[in-house]
Amino acid sequence: MKKNKKFKIVIVLLLLLLTTGCTKTLTDSDKKAVKNETTGQTLTENILCRPTNKETIKLYEKNKVKIDKLPECEDFSITSGKYEGLWTSLFVKPLAFILIWLGNLVKNNAISIIIVSIAIRLIAFPLTKKTAMQSELIKKAQPELNKIQKKYANKQDQESMIKQNQEIMMVYQKYKINPISGCLFAFIQLPIFIAFFEAIQRTPVIFEDKFLGLQLGTTPAIGITSSTFYAYLIIMIIIGATTFFSFKLNSTGNMEDPSMKMMPTMMTVMIIVTALFMPSGLGIYWATSNLFTIVQNVMVKRSKEVNGKA
Repeated sequence: MKKNKKFKIVIVLLLLLLTTGCTKTLTDSDKKAVKNETTGQTLTENILCRPTNKETIKLYEKNKVKIDKLPECEDFSITSGKYEGLWTSLFVKPLAFILIWLGNLVKNNAISIIIVSIAIRLIAFPLTKKTAMQSELIKKAQPELNKIQKKYANKQDQESMIKQNQEIMMVYQKYKINPISGCLFAFIQLPIFIAFFEAIQRTPVIFEDKFLGLQLGTTPAIGITSSTFYAYLIIMIIIGATTFFSFKLNSTGNMEDPSMKMMPTMMTVMIIVTALFMPSGLGIYWATSNLFTIVQNVMVKRSKEVNGKA
């Protein structure tokens, strides 16, 4: 009961954080989103620091955004600007500051995104390792769970349902499976993903930067129409491949079920469609995080902790 109570408290706190402060799309007098025609990027109204791209500056000035009051991106700090709520203060601004500082250090903001993505995953490694272990243990327990499900397949009375749940819990205890811990990181990953999206969209020095043909603020849907379309195709292929293998390694359901077999493919298609309309910088974060997950899960799969519980 205590664990469930703590879990609910975490959910409530994260929901409160998510409802305070967010990215605002810049719109013109007709309420249409303002785009930089050169990069194809939809501009953000509440940027954190001053842009340097001349066309972008003109668009902001034309739409009455007072960019002259904003700090230069290299001078941006966590306390810059007005208070916008807990979400922006605790997640977006600190992340933007770290990305800018590291980008100045390594002279490229895409590399900064990669380094910060890996750093976050290393910090979260104890939790994500447990999540990966739970996935592997559930796979090992799946044959026994399948037998229980077949045993009670045609029994819907209350007594049979109670017995089924008891036998499932016994299997969980045998393999030391905690169903809640298996989905914790998936829940935590959402605010991290949103924070990266906002940090990239609200920080001109990041969304104006380029990396191997990619404009970090441009979406692949726009980028594939440019002269460097191949770079956007490559990032989409990497996102698709790493997402598929990541879901494949994490899948814990009954793989004899056709719908479960299709799940990695369906989820990958959904992510690819979403990634088409997300900034390329965010795609770099997603691909890096997926690659980390794949390496981590392969290590866990081969670990003694999992193989010793046969």
